[in-house]
This record gives sequence, structure tokens and C-alpha cells, in this order.
Amino acid sequence: MRETPRPRETAGDTRAEPPQPRPGRATAHAPGAFCSGTPHRSDGRSPQTPRGARRPDPFGRPGTTPPVPGRPPLLLALCALLFALVTWQVAVGGPLRRVDERVGRDLAGSRFPEGVAEFLADLGNLVVAVPVLVAVIAYVGSRGRRAGAYRWWLGPVAATGAMVLVPLLVVPLKAAVARPGPPGMAGDGYYPSGHTATATVAYGAAALLLLPLPHGAYGRRALLFGCAVLNLGVGFGLVRRGYHWPLDVVGSWLLFAVLLRVLLGVTTRFGTPPPPSGGSSGDVAQPK
Repeated sequence: MRETPRPRETAGDTRAEPPQPRPGRATAHAPGAFCSGTPHRSDGRSPQTPRGARRPDPFGRPGTTPPVPGRPPLLLALCALLFALVTWQVAVGGPLRRVDERVGRDLAGSRFPEGVAEFLADLGNLVVAVPVLVAVIAYVGSRGRRAGAYRWWLGPVAATGAMVLVPLLVVPLKAAVARPGPPGMAGDGYYPSGHTATATVAYGAAALLLLPLPHGAYGRRALLFGCAVLNLGVGFGLVRRGYHWPLDVVGSWLLFAVLLRVLLGVTTRFGTPPPPSGGSSGDVAQPK
């Protein structure tokens, strides 16, 4: 039941005063209110903690920058652990290697068209994958330089460095493991797959460089999905044509997924401009 405001009377003063607002009620819901009974923040300033004021992550999810602590190290550790397990089984001829060779022979003898499989395997060649990455590096670098983006050169340089690391990592591992190839392939040194490594880094780094360009989360996810399908096709083509065992392909995926995650972390951390120096977002306006 609403009360009618009554005038306050004092001795010698019969003027009515307007009703006084109760702190903590209406002001708590007014735009810019910081908390109950305190002065309002300046509406022109950026909000302190809402998710909408934070930059989205590379996948378009709002309010996730900086990343959730612990998740990237966990993924990196999992990939590294699986790579170590696969490498150990291949090197010592363990049960996993015997299963791998049985599956590889079954896939090589499948009815999947050989011409399509050969085409997919060729996508992992240096002469195909590396020019794709070079074209994306040139496009992204030129676009960032024209736009005056903060450290526009960081992504292209990091992607180039990742591609240079491919032979530096693959060649010593091939020599150390010395795995024989599938039937019909001469010599050894088939683990890990160099074609798979080339495709993983070239197409993966290209996708990461292009990731900020699509508008909306669906465009970014479609780009990553297309990159994953392309690399799956390369790996399947190599096994179907009898060029590699399945674990040769899986080992390269695990190893260079770690490298791509490091590439993403470097570009995200050092390629993000620092906050403006005009004050911290956590400062609260003082009452005048």
C-alpha cells in the first residue's frame, strides 16, 4: 500500500519538503549504479567485469580472453603423452604396433578408389602444401600491414618458423625409430609421416592465420572443420595407398598438434595489443 508523502514540519517552518529517496532501492537498478547506496559509475566508461566487454576468443566465444587457466597445458600434456606412448610402441614392436599393421593392411586392401586416395595423399606433398601456406602468409601479412595492425608480422613469422621446424623434428625421429614401411615400400624411416607433418603444419597454420577474418563463430568453426577434414583425408590417402602405416600418421598428428597449439598461444599472447594506459578497468569513479 503506497503512502502519501507528508510534509515535515519544524518549529517556525511550515514548508513541505519533497520525499527523500531511500538508498539501496531504486538507485541500485539505475544505469551505472555500482552497488546499493553508492555513487554511480560514469556511464561513458567501460564496464568493469561483464563478459561483453572482453574480447572473444579465436573461436568467437565471448568473454573467454584470457583463456581459462589450465586447459591449454592439459591438452598439450595429453598430446605429448600419447605421442610418447605411440612412439614407444612403434619402436619396441609392442601390441599397439601389431594392431596398427593389421589395420593398415586392411585399409590398403579396401575398395576405396585408388585415384581419389592418391589425390588425397598428394595434398601432403611439399610442392602442394607449402605454397598454400606461403600464399596465406603473404595475404595475411599484407592485409595486416595495410591496416596498421598491432604486430601484424608476428603470425606470419611464427607460421614460417613452425614450417621450418617440420624437417628438424621429423628427420631425427625417422632415423631413431627406423620403422620399416608397408609391403612394397623399400627401406625404413617411415615413422612419423613427413607428408602428414607437412600437411598438418601447412594447412593448420594457414587456418590459424585466417581464423580472425571470418565474421561470427560459425565461420571460424567451419574453417577449422575444413582444415581437420583436409588433414584426415591426407592421412587416409597415405594409408590407403600403402605409403604409411596408420600410426605413422597418428604420430605426426599428435606431435604437430602440440606445435600448432604453441603457435596459437604465441600469436594470441604477444599479438594482442596492451590495454589503454588511461586507467585500469577496475577503477571506480569517486564521488565529487
